[in-house]
Amino acid sequence: MTHAITIASYGGPEVLTWQSVDVPEPGPGEVVLKHTAVGLNFIDVYERTGLYPNKLPFGLGREAAGIVEALGPGVTDLAVGDRVAYTLGSAGAYSERRVAPAERLVKLPDGIRDTVAAAIMLKGLTAQALLRRTYKVERGDTVLIHAAAGGVGLILTQWAKHLGARVVAVVGSAEKATLVREHGADLVVLVDDDWVRAARDFTRGQGVEVVYDSVGQSTFMRSLDCLRPLGMMVTFGNASGPVAPFAPLELAKRGSLFVTRPTLFHYISTRPALTRAAEELFAVVQEGAVRVHIGQTYALQDAAQAHRDLEARKTVGSTVLLV
Repeated sequence: MTHAITIASYGGPEVLTWQSVDVPEPGPGEVVLKHTAVGLNFIDVYERTGLYPNKLPFGLGREAAGIVEALGPGVTDLAVGDRVAYTLGSAGAYSERRVAPAERLVKLPDGIRDTVAAAIMLKGLTAQALLRRTYKVERGDTVLIHAAAGGVGLILTQWAKHLGARVVAVVGSAEKATLVREHGADLVVLVDDDWVRAARDFTRGQGVEVVYDSVGQSTFMRSLDCLRPLGMMVTFGNASGPVAPFAPLELAKRGSLFVTRPTLFHYISTRPALTRAAEELFAVVQEGAVRVHIGQTYALQDAAQAHRDLEARKTVGSTVLLV
C-alpha cells in the first residue's frame, strides 16, 4: 500500500483526495518508483476540471523524480537505487510510489537535484521541443513569450536568450516582471498593457518571428497581431480557456502566418527522441544557461492548495510537490 492523490469527479481543487492505494508488482519492462518530488503543471488543472477528460477515478500528475525500488522482468538498463525522472503521457505522479515503464525513465546526472528534475521534465522538455523543433530559434530572432514568469515561460526565456534571440516577455504583475528581467528578458510588458503595440515598437514595426502562447483564449488573436509576415504562432496551452474557432483567412490578412498546436509527447514518442531531448535539457541546466526557479513547494498531500494558488496566478516559476 502507498498514498496518492486521486479524483472521483471533475471539479475544483476540493475534488483532490489523499488516500491509500495499492502498488502492483512491476510487470515486464516496468519498475517500482519511490517518488521524492513531483512537478505541478497546468495540464493537471485541465485534467482535474475535465477539459482533458480521463476515465474516472484517476490520479493526477505527469512529471516526477524518484528512486528505483524494484525491477520487473527484462529491465536491464536500470538498477535498484538509481535516481531517475520522467514525464509520462498517462497521469499518476501525485503518489508516493508507482509502477512506471522503464523505457520512459531517464537517469539523473549528479548535477541535477530531484526537485529540479521534477520541475523540468515536462516543462523543460516542452521548452526544448518548442525552441529546437516546433520553431527552431536562431540568433537574431525576436520571440514573444506569454506567461513568461511561469515554469515553462522562465525556461523558454533563458533558453531563447542562450540561443541568441531577443525576448519580449508578457507577465501578470510587477513582481513577475522583475523576476523575468532577472532571467534575461529584453522587454517586459504587463498583460493588462498594450503588449501588441510594445512588441511592434520593439521590432520597429516588423513584428516578432514567433509567439509562444500558453494562455489561449484571451490572447490568441492579439498574439497573431504581434507576428511579422510568415511568422509562427505556437499555441501550447489554455490557461484562460481553449482558443475559439477562427477563420483561416485571418492568417492571410496578417501576412500568411503559420499556426501550430504542439503536444510534447509527439516529440518524445521514441526512446532515442526522449534521451536526446533530455540530454540537451540537462546540459543547458548544468552549464547554467537555464536556471530553474522553484518559486514554491508544497507537501504532496497539500496539492489542492497548490492548485488554488496556480489558478489564482499566485505562483512564480515552477512549483514542486514534496513527497
